[in-house]
Amino acid sequence: MKKNLFNIGILVLMAITFLVGCSKDLNRYPSNTATAATVYSTAAGYKQSLAKVYGSFALTSSTGPGNSDLGGIDAGTSDFVRLLWDAQELSTDEAVCAWNDPGVPDFHNMNWNSGNVILNGLYSRSIYQITVANSFIANASDAAIAKFSGSDATNIKYYRAEARFLRAYQYSVLMDLFANPPFTTEKSPIGTAFLPPQISRADLFSYVESELKSLDSANAMVPAMQNEYARADQACVWALLARIYLNAEVYTGTARYTDAITYANKVIAAGYALLPKYQNLFLADNNLNNTEQLLSIAYDGQNTQNYGGTTFIINAAIGGKMAPANYGVPGGGWGGNRVTSNIPNLFPDLTGTLDHRSLFFTNGQNESISQIANFNDGLAVTKFQNVTSTGATPPNASVFASTDFPLFRLGEIYLIYAEAVLRGGTGGTNAQAITYFNMLRQRAYGNASGNVASLTLQDILNERGRELYWECFRRTDLVRYGLFTSGSYLWPWKGGVASGTGAADNFNIFPIPSVDLNANPNLVQNKGY
Repeated sequence: MKKNLFNIGILVLMAITFLVGCSKDLNRYPSNTATAATVYSTAAGYKQSLAKVYGSFALTSSTGPGNSDLGGIDAGTSDFVRLLWDAQELSTDEAVCAWNDPGVPDFHNMNWNSGNVILNGLYSRSIYQITVANSFIANASDAAIAKFSGSDATNIKYYRAEARFLRAYQYSVLMDLFANPPFTTEKSPIGTAFLPPQISRADLFSYVESELKSLDSANAMVPAMQNEYARADQACVWALLARIYLNAEVYTGTARYTDAITYANKVIAAGYALLPKYQNLFLADNNLNNTEQLLSIAYDGQNTQNYGGTTFIINAAIGGKMAPANYGVPGGGWGGNRVTSNIPNLFPDLTGTLDHRSLFFTNGQNESISQIANFNDGLAVTKFQNVTSTGATPPNASVFASTDFPLFRLGEIYLIYAEAVLRGGTGGTNAQAITYFNMLRQRAYGNASGNVASLTLQDILNERGRELYWECFRRTDLVRYGLFTSGSYLWPWKGGVASGTGAADNFNIFPIPSVDLNANPNLVQNKGY
């Protein structure tokens, strides 16, 4: 069993009932103040409550994997990673799904609307996690911490900073996908009568930036590489800043590539190193001695059971002639997700003999996709597996996976640096960009045979496809490159057409769910929906 804060979070989810449930409000606070007073009376109580903030990333409910803590939303459309993956991957060339479940075909067809249940679930999950963070931050005010001293006071301040970071991360997700969401902080009015105001994408960018820079300038976070596994530290703040600065022109209309380089450099200087074997990043023991991972969502197949997360990513990618037991889930095999031919075409071979990131199952699979509903059309992906780096399956494995999902890792940071340099940012050099690019390729090839001597922006996009596929980046990348809705870059079944077709530009962002629009008159729908 993995030992980390998430396992504490499971106990807290089952034992503490005062924390918020999903509501029309973003700002709900604990309803049982006596329980809250008891829990927040000790430093240990604060840590348990922080575990709830983290735990809401990995679980859908405190009462089992088939339940949801989002009011009126099914567990199947309640998990954060599963829903983020659907939105970021199924809408692109990196994935298609054989299922005809409500909302799923909309992504292939690029015809989603404000009633899409998957988008509603993702929006609601992000808002729920912001709500939980707001509640924790409100109860970790300077006045509340004043009754503690020494290491207890220091640790609670760190916990508060982590909650602020996780809130900023969730706001960055809403900013990227939904652009103009409702907005609250721990200082917002309390009560069901309060309806959150809407914030513009540009203003939300400024808020997320200011929160992260405040955490950075005050040294509020645990120093880089010094926190418990699966908890955020200073380097995560730098990594998120680098990520939002790379996309700042999309969010605000103003390029911030120099800033992206500045914060990528901070992460790189912190001491992280590429894991020698690429696939080990995505196996069931990727929590051990992982020098590359800055922050992961931790899963334990026995104790954090959830039909989302990596359980979803792994099981949904198994079908046809694939034996689920070979991938550590003998009770699995859901026959859903594959890649379109555009992604295998990025690799020099499909067997991984040259580029070892080419992790596809080809036996009985057709590279072309004649029928989306046929799992055998499109290559299966074996990048994520529920086996360890020694080939062992975790104890008692059946369906649920113990593979952690990376939110931030060094490989992404190298590519942020390289792209920001090529886009004109200062503070970096082309030579260093090529060096970082080639470090990824040397790991992939096992030698220098894949190295390059020069780079273009297209090279960077292609390399992001090879290095980061199925890690929830592709939609954001294609939007940044102006290719997501464009007719100039097509993939099979883009826009619901077998050969691919362009779509209206409003699809570059998702709609505000109709359920929230109807509940909150302060909200205005995104243009085009």
